[in-house]
Amino acid sequence: MTAVSTTAAVNSVAASEELPQVRRRRRLSPGKRLPASRLVGPVLFLALWAAASAAGQLDPAAIPAPWTVVKTAGHLWTDGTLPTDVLTSLQRAATGFAIGLTAGVVLALASGLSRVGEALIDGTVQLNRSIPPLGLIPLFILWLGIGETFKIAIIAIVVYIPIYLNTHAALSGIDQRYVELAEVQGLSRFAFVRQIVIPGALPGFFVGLRLGVTGSWLGLIVLEQINATSGLGYMMFQAQNYGQSDVILVGLVVYGIFGLTSDSAVRLIERRVLSWRRTLSN
Repeated sequence: MTAVSTTAAVNSVAASEELPQVRRRRRLSPGKRLPASRLVGPVLFLALWAAASAAGQLDPAAIPAPWTVVKTAGHLWTDGTLPTDVLTSLQRAATGFAIGLTAGVVLALASGLSRVGEALIDGTVQLNRSIPPLGLIPLFILWLGIGETFKIAIIAIVVYIPIYLNTHAALSGIDQRYVELAEVQGLSRFAFVRQIVIPGALPGFFVGLRLGVTGSWLGLIVLEQINATSGLGYMMFQAQNYGQSDVILVGLVVYGIFGLTSDSAVRLIERRVLSWRRTLSN
């Protein structure tokens, strides 16, 4: 019995040595998405700001404490100044964004789906991209006057350029094999655009959309300081004249909230629309 047991043990050891070593697979993906992860940075910044203010490390005249800014915001909201300025800024940004979005998508489709369209459009847009949109302000004032029209036109230019560039790049990057497959299947032009072009261009379009949303707020803060009588930029400009740094910070915080909220909304729509993709982000 002892010899048999010894032989069996030796055979089992030999068999185990012959089995291949099973390696533990290394995970290279970022892992699961953390809830509200994009708020960690702003909350940490706010905590550091509050701690520095409480410790007396910041000059209250230059950088007021967060609670002072909140108190000022409440006062401005109560007397009706902040709601009026916020509504005016939202109207300007929304109008310019809608025009820029439409122009960017239409021009990208015309340029990306036609060689004639590309010859007529792409070079002009690339030239326009090389000119800082805010540098066009003096010329647009001469053309459109000092009112609301030139502000909306500048915002539209700031928005349409990134949307056009990213959508056009996505259209140009569609695999030629999909086009050949559509031709073999005998798809109509409309079916080709719906089944091949739009799904292939959506990732680039959403990248341009995020840049356009952010650009609309960046352009607005400058434009509202030029011959404006309302808006967040006008409120901040007036506060600068009177040395009210707390009011300026209120305007900056509101701009930041608008930018973060709009970017998050675009990200949410992107994840829903492109839920069929398997990427690092999802």
